[in-house]
Amino acid sequence: MELIDTEIPEVKIIQPRVFRDDRGYFMETWNYRTLYEAGLDVRFVQDNESLSTKGTLRGIHFQLAHPQGKLVRAVVGSVFDIAVDLRKDSPTFGKTVGTILSEDNKRQLWVPEGFGHAYYTISQTAIFAYKCTDYYYADDQYELRWDDPDLNITWPVEDGQEVILSPKDRNAPTLKELMDVL
Repeated sequence: MELIDTEIPEVKIIQPRVFRDDRGYFMETWNYRTLYEAGLDVRFVQDNESLSTKGTLRGIHFQLAHPQGKLVRAVVGSVFDIAVDLRKDSPTFGKTVGTILSEDNKRQLWVPEGFGHAYYTISQTAIFAYKCTDYYYADDQYELRWDDPDLNITWPVEDGQEVILSPKDRNAPTLKELMDVL
């Protein structure tokens, strides 16, 4: 596995080694020892998976009392995945990292604790999997507005494509509105 640096030092792209032959492929998606030796010391307690249709945007979600680090990947299809630094004392507070995760490139994104996370489904459908460093607590789930102009995220929405959002995501506050919470 290769750890690839991003504009935010704590956020990493992980490129696994993929072994292909005429039967298909094999890859290791997580190996504690390998990533520990590369500088990523993370333990996971929960795995999640979702299926989304084209144009679905999930997020930007984050937790405060029980922050979750997430190792995310697209098992089927492709998504545009982002991490938003929500650590008030960080020099990269409010900055984002975005990358394409797909079944073809096999890349994963490490989203550390203290970051918001979202993804937008580019393909007709996508199956998205993520490993979490803490359990999900419904009363500790927060949302940040996906199209907040202060975040300046360029989502790969095709002309005329409707962005499909949950009611919570559609009505999420902006970063300025969340400053007292953070």
